[in-house]
Amino acid sequence: MGSVISFLDAARRMREAAAQEQALAALLSSSGDSFPGSSYRPASHKTWMEGLGASNLRINQVVWPGTHDSATNGIFPAPLAQCQTLSVYEQLAMGCRVLDVRVQQDRRVCHGILLSYPVDAVLADVKRFLAETTAETIILEIRTEFGQRDPPEFAKYLVESLGEDRLIRHDDRIFDKTVADLPPNKRVICVWKPRQSPAPKPGELLWGPGCLRDDWVNTDMPKTKFDSNLGKLGRNPPVDRRRYFYRVENTATPLGDSLASLLVEPVTRRIRRFARLFISRVVAEGHGDKLQVFSTDFIDENFVDACVGFTKARIDGAHGT
Repeated sequence: MGSVISFLDAARRMREAAAQEQALAALLSSSGDSFPGSSYRPASHKTWMEGLGASNLRINQVVWPGTHDSATNGIFPAPLAQCQTLSVYEQLAMGCRVLDVRVQQDRRVCHGILLSYPVDAVLADVKRFLAETTAETIILEIRTEFGQRDPPEFAKYLVESLGEDRLIRHDDRIFDKTVADLPPNKRVICVWKPRQSPAPKPGELLWGPGCLRDDWVNTDMPKTKFDSNLGKLGRNPPVDRRRYFYRVENTATPLGDSLASLLVEPVTRRIRRFARLFISRVVAEGHGDKLQVFSTDFIDENFVDACVGFTKARIDGAHGT
């Protein structure tokens, strides 16, 4: 009887998820997904910050395209718990500027109990990308995965591996500066979120957990997540009065205790295509001045273009941004 009830519950949830996806599709059909800057396409995704003009682009103006569970392209066994298929370097070259990396005690990247490659590979990709560009700035968030222990002396390891010459020291005045105003060659804001170790403090080379915030909603229902994202974003101050980065994640999360529940793509697909709709609703509801970090599973150029276009609209002083 238990298995029958579980099957029936799964079928009910599938119907509910499909109905929610249809509701978002109907909203898209009725309202469209245009917003200030929505038609803009950068000449180069790899150097879109430079293309917008480093001397014109303030840190608090950027709508930062990010990836959720960024380093899971190497998860084993794929595709279980895989949220990205591109390497970290490929994501950065496509235009991603916020990375979400989870680690366990041995410095291996992980998603839950499943493992990817050593975190050294992430840092190597970041350094390769920085060596190939001149103005692109990255927010690198590294956290100890839930239920895991911190890697020993990990803060020291991050500073030594990335190099003091690349790290932007935690300073609230950074938010009002342009990319060109940043100290020479310093282009990484590294946020370290330990679970047991002392967190970084203001003024240090690493940024602490409160510097990159979100309101994670663990749901496989696309409209539930969409509406929650809108509401929670609206309760934040505008970006020009904020001294932290605030992230909205355009993702849906598999739930359950079966093997199928570890497959991310079929579930997150329910909401992925509504990223532009989300930005348009943010503007329509008067919260365009609050959008900052926008993340997705399985990043693509269309998602990056939406974030870059809205960023350009802010530089241009467009109404609603």
